[in-house]
Amino acid sequence: MKYLKKENTLEKRIRLDQKVIHAIESIALKKGESFSLAINKILEEYIKEKKIFCSFDKFYSEHPNLKFDLDNKIKVFENDFITVDLTQWKGKINVIVTSPPYNVGLDYNSHNDSNSYEDYLEFSKKWLTKAYDLLAEDGRMWLNIPLDKNKNGLKSVYADIVTIAKEVGFKYQSTIIWNEQNISRRTAWGSWLSASAPYVIAPVETIILLYKHQWKRKNKGTSTVEKEQFIEWTNGVWTFNGENRKKIGHPAPFPVELPRRCIKLFSFIEDIVLDPFLGSGSTLIAALEEGRQGIGIEIDSSYVELAIKRIKEYSGKQMKLQIQ
Repeated sequence: MKYLKKENTLEKRIRLDQKVIHAIESIALKKGESFSLAINKILEEYIKEKKIFCSFDKFYSEHPNLKFDLDNKIKVFENDFITVDLTQWKGKINVIVTSPPYNVGLDYNSHNDSNSYEDYLEFSKKWLTKAYDLLAEDGRMWLNIPLDKNKNGLKSVYADIVTIAKEVGFKYQSTIIWNEQNISRRTAWGSWLSASAPYVIAPVETIILLYKHQWKRKNKGTSTVEKEQFIEWTNGVWTFNGENRKKIGHPAPFPVELPRRCIKLFSFIEDIVLDPFLGSGSTLIAALEEGRQGIGIEIDSSYVELAIKRIKEYSGKQMKLQIQ
């Protein structure tokens, strides 16, 4: 009997029609194969014929356009994350901290933030697949997304993205609720003072913690988190203000405090931190602060310039402090 012994084999309980089971058993018996091997071959033939298998070639097809390099520690690329060739970091990224476009109609210049929800989920699946491929075996990802989406119809963004991430291969660890203290000032609540059709708004965002294969880090390193920070931040609710859009010059910047907490809690000094949607550069500023290596990918040239400007300003201030 020939058994299925692939390294990436996974077990999943499924229900099959009795006729299908008998048919597969018959095929397996004739070929002298196990039931599992027979069903895998049948499915692989079908998937190949229908071209369902995803080729990774397109995920590494675009030449990396390096725009900024600080001491070979902090790098900023002007590229589309889904297609940029990051082959040299495959399986080496320790932590991903990012906040992808929310698809709520914001003006991102180079990104269409008003796609159909189906297209948005397809986009999410593509970039999550690429992110998973880049992570080390014990790599982690912090993903900042909204709890839900109210514009153009209610959508369960958090639940849908977590589902897609798990389908891609990520394992779920926990979720932080980020209270930005951004209480809505609207005056319409659906059916006013009636049970007919009231609306509920949750003025919070989520920060999902996912990991690749192994939760515990394989090798020990030097942490920078302090005792009081560890105790406070391992609580599942974080309360601090969001960032001012006009002040930063980006439609949806997140404060440096967010990636700082993620990086300090879940990485060691010299770890490689990646932000696939760099935006205004907050993640790389936090990586620089905490002595990590940082890679940022941003598709829009104006935001690339903004991120570089902010990183330079921060590194300049640090140099002055060291001199003093």
